[in-house]
Amino acid sequence: MAAAPELSVVLACYNEAEILEESFREIRDTLEETKRPYEILFVDDVSRDQTRDLIAKIVRENQGLDLKVILHEKNSGRGQTVTDGFRAARGRIAGYLDVDLEVHCRYIPSLVRAIDRGADIATVRRIYAFQILSLDRYVMSRGYSFLVRTLLDVPVRDTETGFKFFRREAALPVMDEIRDPGWFWDTEFMVRARRRGLRIEEIPGAYIRRHDKTSTVRGLRDSVRYFAKLLAFRSTLRREGR
Repeated sequence: MAAAPELSVVLACYNEAEILEESFREIRDTLEETKRPYEILFVDDVSRDQTRDLIAKIVRENQGLDLKVILHEKNSGRGQTVTDGFRAARGRIAGYLDVDLEVHCRYIPSLVRAIDRGADIATVRRIYAFQILSLDRYVMSRGYSFLVRTLLDVPVRDTETGFKFFRREAALPVMDEIRDPGWFWDTEFMVRARRRGLRIEEIPGAYIRRHDKTSTVRGLRDSVRYFAKLLAFRSTLRREGR
């Protein structure tokens, strides 16, 4: 029987066929370099491309690795997809990162070491490499960060980063409180974790936007939606007395 994993990595998948195999190889190689037992959990949220076929192919070609697959029957949202992976994970340290690797998986060892030093949560705080085509994403990210700190009084600089690792036992009770199953899940998790007194360490890492994949981000629409969610969440926290 394979050793119980020390690390669990959740890959929340939705229409990742363009990049999945290449990203998996890089993540696998990075995890091998840690010299720690690990598992990778693919959670597919009803992709409409060939993602599921590629997941099956990866599993067939890597039978010596500890790989698990969760397939949603209906689209549940990014946050719920991550949560389902965490509930199935077995590692003492569990994390997830965006499959596109716009923040590269090379930062995994740094986050794991931060947790070994005592952090409950370790995240990559995105540092944007200058790309003229990514200025919109930079402005949106910095503006959103300012609003989170101002409206919710949380000193975390990048709540929305898609690269987070946790001490799993500390993170699971926070997940039980989260109401939003979509992209706002990240903000809700970080705010609730902070208010529970969990120790959070942010580690800077380069964000390099990829233009060889299809993006689902829509600037104006998403900005308006997120602002409305921030206001609603602030009201929820006040009702909860937090």
